[in-house]
Amino acid sequence: MIVLAIPKEVFFLQRFHFSDCFLFLSQRTTYSSIHSITIKKRRNPWFKEYWRDTFGCRFDDDPIENYSVPLCMTRMRIDPTMGYIQESKVQFVVDAVYSFAHALHNAWLDLCDSDEGYCIKLKELDGETFYKNYLLNVSFIDLSGNEIRFDKNGDGLGRYNIYNYQRNSMSNNQFYYKRVGQWSDAGLELLLDELVFSIKYDGDINKDDSFTEIEVDGIDGQSRLVRVPESICSKQCKVGQIKIVQQGDRCCWICSACKPYEFVVNESTCEDCGEGRWPYPDKQSCYDLELRYMKWGSMFAIVPIIIAIIGLILTSFVIMIFVKYNDTPIVKASGRELSFILLGGIIFCYLNTFILIAKPTLFTCSLQRFGVGFGFAIIYAALLTKTNRISRIFDSARKTVRRPSFISPKSQVIITCFLVMIQIFGTGIWFILEPPGIRKYYPDGKRSEVILKCRLRDSSFLLSLVYNMFLITTCTLYAVKTRKIPENFNESKFIGFTMYTTCIIWLAFVPIYFGTGNNFEVKFSY
Repeated sequence: MIVLAIPKEVFFLQRFHFSDCFLFLSQRTTYSSIHSITIKKRRNPWFKEYWRDTFGCRFDDDPIENYSVPLCMTRMRIDPTMGYIQESKVQFVVDAVYSFAHALHNAWLDLCDSDEGYCIKLKELDGETFYKNYLLNVSFIDLSGNEIRFDKNGDGLGRYNIYNYQRNSMSNNQFYYKRVGQWSDAGLELLLDELVFSIKYDGDINKDDSFTEIEVDGIDGQSRLVRVPESICSKQCKVGQIKIVQQGDRCCWICSACKPYEFVVNESTCEDCGEGRWPYPDKQSCYDLELRYMKWGSMFAIVPIIIAIIGLILTSFVIMIFVKYNDTPIVKASGRELSFILLGGIIFCYLNTFILIAKPTLFTCSLQRFGVGFGFAIIYAALLTKTNRISRIFDSARKTVRRPSFISPKSQVIITCFLVMIQIFGTGIWFILEPPGIRKYYPDGKRSEVILKCRLRDSSFLLSLVYNMFLITTCTLYAVKTRKIPENFNESKFIGFTMYTTCIIWLAFVPIYFGTGNNFEVKFSY
């Protein structure tokens, strides 16, 4: 068993300038005893072969096969004059051999009697015991004067020379390594005046994270702070980032930010918080996002509520007037049954405002679907029935004195109810094909915002109002047709004005509804 400390050469590069790098190289010593090798050192069995090949000579005891090859002379030697350079790792080989020899000697002293040589106990000593009890416990001074010993892991004492890669002051195109210090168990020693960094430092270390402050002992024994470039290949990742280790390089990594909706599970893994959840600022865990929906305190809710309340008050006031003057000729002439139905539809539409603003639930979403179309159907069915009645009366008067059919109040109420039932029937089919409910919506794919909405497509909502659009269009045509009737029936003119205004509002409603996109507050307010 041979313990051999293999030196490692590690380069630490400053981020921008290769000329600022450091080289940490294990301290190495060459032995003067082997600076010059002569022909007399023949203990190595391969020595003769190496000598013959190096000098092209033969030894006197070699078989005589070629008399032209000269004999090897004693004056021949291998030394620096012929370009010989001692291998720098020879020191570690020598130390390894001495370590093994000291361990064997200590084992012999421990197991054998001093008067005997190689004893049976030493022969039976197993490798694990020898390694743990003797080899790891050796301690001696090697040929270069350095202490040799091992820690519990079998690692020797670290001693490194520190070199700074610098530009030659005599030539800008030449670089060299200059020894600027050493490190050992005794600590770090740096020749501060010999350090060269090409990056200019502006005096504020916080402005440039490529610099760090270290405390070192100078050769004068004084401790001081030195600002130097950081000698690391990868910095610690910031909050919300993970390490991506490059293949074949476990010591260095690239920091990659997790996605906005992910949190950090460990230093190398991001995990999705899931829909409706968002990571805390420290990216360590997630919390439930607050559901957004129309709030009663929002300006988008307050304004429609105020308008609805005013509308309810005014409509109720009109109803009270109609009730008070129920039997007067002017109320009877206006068609009081249809007028009461019309006023009821208006009240229902104003009440829909509160349903639309309420928090989406299965109940409120169902009421929204039913209420919007139903309220409009009552209003426009009553107006259509009324304008149709006026139109038929005057058309019939031009042709005959016979009274038209289905113009009695009872008939008018039945026709209006029939028209409203069509809307109710269509809404029922809509409930079956697309059952009401609630859903969480993420506008524009942004996971940071969750809107609680009724499970309702915009296209389906507008499709449900097609029947009301038909009633509005038909009623408008009748209003145009009856615009020139006598003054006693001039309510048709007011109906016409109302329908013209309604058409303009509804034509504006469609593009605004789709144009507001994901702004649910604007949609509900409109």
